[in-house]
Amino acid sequence: MNDGKIDLKSLTLEQLQQFLVDLGKEKYRARQIVRWIYQRGVTDFAEMSDLAKDFRQQLAERAYVSSWQPEATELSSDGTRKYLFRLADGESVETVRIPMDQGRSTLCVSTQVGCAMQCRFCLTGNFGLIRNLRPEEIVNQVCGVLHDGPVTNIVLMGMGEPLHNLENVVTALKILYLDDGLGFGSRRVTLSTSGLVPEMRRLWEEIKVNLAVSLNATTDEVRNRLMPINQKYPLQELLAACRDYPLGPRQRITFEYILIRDVNDSLADAKRLVKLLHGIRGKVNLIPFNEHQGSDFKRPDEETIQAFQGYLLDRQIVAIRRAGKGQDISAACGQLKGKLDKIPS
Repeated sequence: MNDGKIDLKSLTLEQLQQFLVDLGKEKYRARQIVRWIYQRGVTDFAEMSDLAKDFRQQLAERAYVSSWQPEATELSSDGTRKYLFRLADGESVETVRIPMDQGRSTLCVSTQVGCAMQCRFCLTGNFGLIRNLRPEEIVNQVCGVLHDGPVTNIVLMGMGEPLHNLENVVTALKILYLDDGLGFGSRRVTLSTSGLVPEMRRLWEEIKVNLAVSLNATTDEVRNRLMPINQKYPLQELLAACRDYPLGPRQRITFEYILIRDVNDSLADAKRLVKLLHGIRGKVNLIPFNEHQGSDFKRPDEETIQAFQGYLLDRQIVAIRRAGKGQDISAACGQLKGKLDKIPS
């Protein structure tokens, strides 16, 4: 039905303007179309009433606007909502809405089907990398959940390594940032990486976005075991890139640190972490491991978690313990997909 047509949700404003120029239309029409698509949720050109009828017909012949509805949804008692979206090729990705205080919500978005990073604590790694998501497939995860209420912030922390799909992710961010569209400013979007250093450096040259680094260890020996990417870009190289990352006046890099019992949760680890982060304007998100079937890792006990956090706080490191959300549903990345789509053995 859409063979040969272009999905307008795949285009940045500049690309949409060029598409219209090629049709012999004025550039300013692009902002009208963007408002119809993203602010009003219209996917049928016939409903775009401030466009001439022949123009709407011309658009319908050359383009379409994709629209997503979740195939499955799970709702936690704490308000966390997990969505599974089925893609046109039969693959699937997950998106998670996390309720925050004062009626706000953060949406955790996927950037790949599966992941090539093979982090040992992450269920998504069991799928391997199947393919990158296209820009419209990233954007549609946001559009596809707005019926459940507005989204305040976006985190690219779902399935996949965003910097392993850098070109499509940058295009998707430009679409999400459109003032006439969804209007997410760069301060409301955070990109999380396992530490692809060259792509980190390319990222800041191409677009502004908050950066989160999945750290999870304080020695190369442990990080090599947890995160194979560290064998290519070890801690010294990764942290040098973090020191170079351009930050606004009130911005910090977020360092995500999953606490795993008897692996990286000792006071010796906390001491090394303080030294590693010296000179970097950052904060630490402490995340007790979310135990799941198929992993031998365990969550530390409460006393160990508190001691680790306390050591950082006492040394003026901003250390936030991230509250566990969605514990009664398939909350960890990859769990809902794992239930509905068989994980490769």
